[in-house]
Amino acid sequence: MAIDFDTIAAISTPPGEGGIGIVRLSGAEALPIAEKVYKMGKKSLSAQASHTIHYGNIFHPQTGDKIDEVLVTVMREPTTYTREDIVEINTHGGIHVTNKVLQAVLSAGARLAEPGEFTKRAFLNGRIDLSQAEAVMDVIRAKTDRAMHNAISQLDGNLSELIREIRQEILETLAHVEVNIDYPEYDEVEQMTTQILKEKTQEAKAHLEQILETAQQGKILRDGLATAIIGRPNVGKSSLLNAFVRSDKAIVTNIAGTTRDIVEEYVNVKGVPLKLIDTAGIRETEDEVERIGVSRSRKAIDEAELVLLIFDQNQKLIEEDFELLDLTADKERLIILNKIDLEQKLDLNKLKEKLGDEAIISISVTEEKGIQEIENQIVDLFFTGQTGEKDATYISNIRHISLLEGAHQALEEVLEGIELGMPVDLVQIDLTRAWNKLGEVTGDAVQDELITQLFSQFCLGK
Repeated sequence: MAIDFDTIAAISTPPGEGGIGIVRLSGAEALPIAEKVYKMGKKSLSAQASHTIHYGNIFHPQTGDKIDEVLVTVMREPTTYTREDIVEINTHGGIHVTNKVLQAVLSAGARLAEPGEFTKRAFLNGRIDLSQAEAVMDVIRAKTDRAMHNAISQLDGNLSELIREIRQEILETLAHVEVNIDYPEYDEVEQMTTQILKEKTQEAKAHLEQILETAQQGKILRDGLATAIIGRPNVGKSSLLNAFVRSDKAIVTNIAGTTRDIVEEYVNVKGVPLKLIDTAGIRETEDEVERIGVSRSRKAIDEAELVLLIFDQNQKLIEEDFELLDLTADKERLIILNKIDLEQKLDLNKLKEKLGDEAIISISVTEEKGIQEIENQIVDLFFTGQTGEKDATYISNIRHISLLEGAHQALEEVLEGIELGMPVDLVQIDLTRAWNKLGEVTGDAVQDELITQLFSQFCLGK
């Protein structure tokens, strides 16, 4: 049963020109409000069957001016996105006409929806839980097929199901603890011994660890892998970025110091979204603008999750090359030797001596050789080649990761309390905390302020 909210309206298509523009209404008065602005001969919109679409015209409710010819979709609760009556007015795509239709339905009694309010109503009316609601935005923002598949998996409730199973295990354990505390004289009631409590907690902890193991991959799928392309000037950094992007995104010349600022671009590498950062060549320079670029490059290295460190086979190793090796020693990195189509002047033995067991990927950007190997290495580093798994559910939302880590910590404290011989009723406090943390993921235990804050991040009309 849907909660009785007022009726909201918003434009649900992106601003700008397009084939259609959609104005969406949701609420108990969606149909009566739509009838005030829509005419379809003598037929009443409210008399039409659910999930049907109708041709007609939109008029301003006060002036009577015709705005546009439209198709109107009628969808009745509860089988709608919000579990409320929904009307969608399909106009000709365009900023002005779509806004005029929206103004008409607002004048007829609807209220302008807040960002994410349609999805918020779907959550509050029980059609989806909080983790599924958050997955809606992940679907919209997905940059690769793999990221979209993961978001849809969460939207389908796969993550919620895993969380609820763990939460149910904890709840049953808590129930046994309560029985043991409140009715210790009942011999026929199974006693919650310390050993059983320990075993149940270890099981729940192991299940959480399985989910958390996917956190790094999930975050990459959701936000992209921050990848800094670094090297001294003119080694081919911008050319490599252009090869990944498959366009001339970055300016390429033979003049050292051409790239003065960092250039960012998202690319799809075998289903893994890469946030590629082409940095200014790191070297000592008197040029003030270039020096600022070098400073930003160093910051990009610090923030990068992966570094592509490029050397030029056609240039001898110098002190700046070794400084870059030291600067990135603690980072996840790939060592790339570019320009293998040219004469080898670089002392490869000296480079290998510095690298130890690290592999070197030899490429020629101009001849498009070796790019595929870089892509394969990136996938192997972060997904061990498993990006094709269709049944995997990666946890990707930072809020979810934080809550699951909090629940995991609480379970560890349960086990520590048991080892220290603490009374069961005190250990129960940490077990309850784990249960509540998991409830915050799905929205079963969450504060109104958090719900408001989460949905404020959604786009208007969703």
